[in-house]
Amino acid sequence: MSAFAPGSVTAIFAPADHPDESLGASFAIADGVVADVGPADGGDGLGDEAGIVTVDGSPTDFEPVELALDELDVSARVELDAEIPIGRGFGASGAATLATALAADAEFDLDYSREELVQLSHRAEVEAGTGLGDVFIQNQGGLLVGNNTGVERYDPEATIEYESYGGIDTSEVLSDDDLLARIEKVGRTALASLPAEPTPRELTVEGWNFARKTGLPTKEVEETVDDVESAGGTASMAMVGETVFAVGVEGVLDNRTEISTAGAELR
Repeated sequence: MSAFAPGSVTAIFAPADHPDESLGASFAIADGVVADVGPADGGDGLGDEAGIVTVDGSPTDFEPVELALDELDVSARVELDAEIPIGRGFGASGAATLATALAADAEFDLDYSREELVQLSHRAEVEAGTGLGDVFIQNQGGLLVGNNTGVERYDPEATIEYESYGGIDTSEVLSDDDLLARIEKVGRTALASLPAEPTPRELTVEGWNFARKTGLPTKEVEETVDDVESAGGTASMAMVGETVFAVGVEGVLDNRTEISTAGAELR
């Protein structure tokens, strides 16, 4: 059984002591991760056979996916096909985990509810230290803003260009208490500054203000944002990766996708 989950880009986030209280503004993108799930070799998936996870055909350790499979109590073969860079701010680990959970539930007739699978995937991400809430946007699609007044979802249409230079270890960022305290402060201010029903451009502008105040952007990220702005567009840094995303330009950055208003689904 196969399932797809879209990638996601977080422009602003404000971590909290309890992960479920973290806030942020993110949008889903059309590119994502496909998970093909079947029984582990030689078994029916419900015994003690060792499972295996591959990414683009290569066996790998993928902690949040493995944690989700443990929670589901299945021994599975999981083949992940990633359309987005892994570990570079596109929520690839969340997409892989959610797609795996949806596919495993269908493959093994586990009869979990959609909400249970989303929550299970979220807990796996938090435990692995690979994300705080990517699976929620990937479950629904669109643009989600979570602030002190609640969570709002919007369905904007926009083309996104992006360029990625490398990864930033999310677990290191999430374990740095001083950095998290600074990010929480500027993140809450940035979220409060967003207009009602922000456009992708407005989110990107506020996202870049937020990114600069966190101190996370590298020199390459800053230079690329300058290039986009010189071309008349707006750009910021995807959290958390050495990745620039931009709106309002064509052909400035190497990669192109769209905001997706559809969430994860079986295939």
